[in-house]
Amino acid sequence: MKRSAARLPSLLLGAALGVAFLIGAPPPQAEEAPPKWIVVPAGNRSLVQPEISASSIARTAQTRGDFESKYRAVYGELASDGVLIGKIVKTAAVYGIDPIHIVGAIVGEHTYNVDVFDNLQGYYVKALAYLNTGGLKFAYQGEPVEVFLERPEFAACGEAPSDFELWSCRERVWRDFFRGKTVGGVAFPDDRFERVFFQPFFAGQTFGLGQLSPVSALSVSDLVHAKAGLPVLDMRKAPEVYAAVMDPDMTLNYMAAIIRDQIDAYRSIANFDIAGNPGITATLYNTGEAIERAEKLAADNRKRRAAGQGILYPRENYYGWLVNDRLDELRTLIPGAPEPSPAEKPKLP
Repeated sequence: MKRSAARLPSLLLGAALGVAFLIGAPPPQAEEAPPKWIVVPAGNRSLVQPEISASSIARTAQTRGDFESKYRAVYGELASDGVLIGKIVKTAAVYGIDPIHIVGAIVGEHTYNVDVFDNLQGYYVKALAYLNTGGLKFAYQGEPVEVFLERPEFAACGEAPSDFELWSCRERVWRDFFRGKTVGGVAFPDDRFERVFFQPFFAGQTFGLGQLSPVSALSVSDLVHAKAGLPVLDMRKAPEVYAAVMDPDMTLNYMAAIIRDQIDAYRSIANFDIAGNPGITATLYNTGEAIERAEKLAADNRKRRAAGQGILYPRENYYGWLVNDRLDELRTLIPGAPEPSPAEKPKLP
């Protein structure tokens, strides 16, 4: 998939779901936004943390844990692992993002979505195990995903200029034409595309240090190949996809690429610069569907402008709220990253 130089709104415009999410603090490394972009200011828009998802609460209750303890655990692991922090800083530079975005995603995932933080060696061992797993395929009821995607409903997606837009288009087609429906005599579950086709005998949906799904990695494969020279992922080679998201050196590239594409999508589609806001990028890392959310926000603001109303800004969810709330402490994990002075922080709108 050839990536276009400029971000474009995804195909099949008009469908969108979810609500756009919040704002963040400009980091010291953040690039200066041209006037055409509206810079999302620092901090959380919500004074109190938005409601935490029921699934996160249930997972944590099963282990008799609590979110504060999980946060402190992942923070402690990062603080004691200078090698990992060094890899995060180096990878972030390749994709032109502040490393705090990657730190925020790791902290959010291990606070709300998983309980175990492996050391680097543990992730390397698991990556090798996945790579050597024979017979692993992405399919549903015997139909390989690459065959399923040849159906005519997906034809328009072939015009997408990047993998990010390609997989966003495929997700929409799945939701609009297949999710919870019976098509050609096959009853498809009322569930997300990645849950149906990309969980071959494993209980988990996301994997590795960044808790990535196979679809998330596939959606930025072209960018990771262009920036880091890693091999282009192939959905027909499931073990290689799993190994990529499990291997710490590789998965950091996919995490950074996802965040880079989120930032670019909000700039080109919604006219907002979220590059200085770890809470917003963390929220999008958690929710996914950055293109759709940017389109929804852009459409809402066009209507509001036409009605003479003020625009809506992106807004954080519970996951991004934590990252913004603990930002001062999280920044101490990154060597040589001074805090922006209060004068550099714009006020909330």
